[in-house]
Amino acid sequence: MMAEEIINILLIEDEDPHAELIQRAFEGEDGKFEIQRAKSLVEARAKMLVREPSLIIADWRLPDGESMELLPNRHDPLATPIILMTSYGNERIAVEALKSGALDYVVKSPESMLDMPHIAERAVAQWVARAERIRMQEALRESESQFRLLAENASDMIARVAIDGKMLYVSPACKTILGYTPEELTGRIIFDLVHEKDRAFIESVFKGNGHEVTNIVTYEAKHKGGHYVWLESSARAVLDSKINSVVEIQTASRDITERKKAGKALQEAHDDLREAYERTIEGWVRALDLRDRETEGHTQRVTELTVKVAEKVGFSGEELVHIRRGALLHDMGKMAIPDEILQKPGPLNEVEWGKMRQHPKYAYDMLYPIAYLRPALVIPFCHHERWDGSGYPRGLKGEDIPLAARLFSIVDVWDALRSDRPYRKKVPTEEVINYLREKSGCLFDPKLVEIFLTMMESQ
Repeated sequence: MMAEEIINILLIEDEDPHAELIQRAFEGEDGKFEIQRAKSLVEARAKMLVREPSLIIADWRLPDGESMELLPNRHDPLATPIILMTSYGNERIAVEALKSGALDYVVKSPESMLDMPHIAERAVAQWVARAERIRMQEALRESESQFRLLAENASDMIARVAIDGKMLYVSPACKTILGYTPEELTGRIIFDLVHEKDRAFIESVFKGNGHEVTNIVTYEAKHKGGHYVWLESSARAVLDSKINSVVEIQTASRDITERKKAGKALQEAHDDLREAYERTIEGWVRALDLRDRETEGHTQRVTELTVKVAEKVGFSGEELVHIRRGALLHDMGKMAIPDEILQKPGPLNEVEWGKMRQHPKYAYDMLYPIAYLRPALVIPFCHHERWDGSGYPRGLKGEDIPLAARLFSIVDVWDALRSDRPYRKKVPTEEVINYLREKSGCLFDPKLVEIFLTMMESQ
């Protein structure tokens, strides 16, 4: 494939949001790529009969099977290259995919999907080198001379390494990647080139390399110029069948320094954006506290406690991020409640309560247009729903109420009753505990009440 040719990519992805994010990432690439999309294996095979793609980017699981079915077999090593995507990381799947012929294995994330043009361009550029490595492995079974012929024409740095780390052979690509000539590296210990922070790990790979396992590792290696470059290496053990023992390790390494830099910059930008999101939310909460001083501090307290209980229940990672945001914003709809109701010193009448009960809906309407907040809206929208269906605004019942909202409603009532208000003093803790037990199975999820009270009593 010539570098100036348009790269025809077949994207096999059944989830529209993921496909749209990847396609949008390719839009700014000045016509270097042409994207076709399929949503299933059947549709993909039909498109491949009409036109063979330069590269396939495929979701691991599809409605009609696994995209592993499209991988080339050992009898067709030069078939269309495939990059597999999955929503979760799994070392076994990664090794299986790469052994079966996949060019790369990517765990789906906003960062990796936005970086897909770079990954795809590099994948196509490396495909010829991969084909050469496959031919090299076949040639090794025939003669040493064929191995050298193929290795010395590879763009990746190919090496044969003894099990003690001594380099027996290094291809000419080492000059481009590390600045050394093959003669300068032959006979040296490979571990001496590895950054000290990665050395123990690389040594462990050599010690634990199984007979049939290909390890894919990334690490920093020292360039002849004194600086370090990031390498991605695949390492395969060569077995002497006569003694049933590993006699050497064959490696193929490529420079991924630019990819690492781009990934770091993208992550920093993502972190900065997330920090801006959180500061914005906290600013909204402070504004609400200034307007509704009788509940000042309530939001911060219930947020901290809700996150702790959510961790106890089993939430983790991004789920906790959304729960924290939802807790912070649970009363955001009160921004739309008139001052004479929100700041009334005494109890509200029925008409005033009718307006106050609209604040979950106001919060939903205000925040839903903000895409990154949508997963957090279950708490602002549903935290006044009740286990027996007597809550508002929709009268949801039992487990129809989202779990995060059921959990938060207990924390919200706990803090509200234990706080002073203009129209009443705070309720003693023992009475609050009795109230939650009394309303368990009526207003609150009984299992969550027990978890919450057990947690509170242990503190």
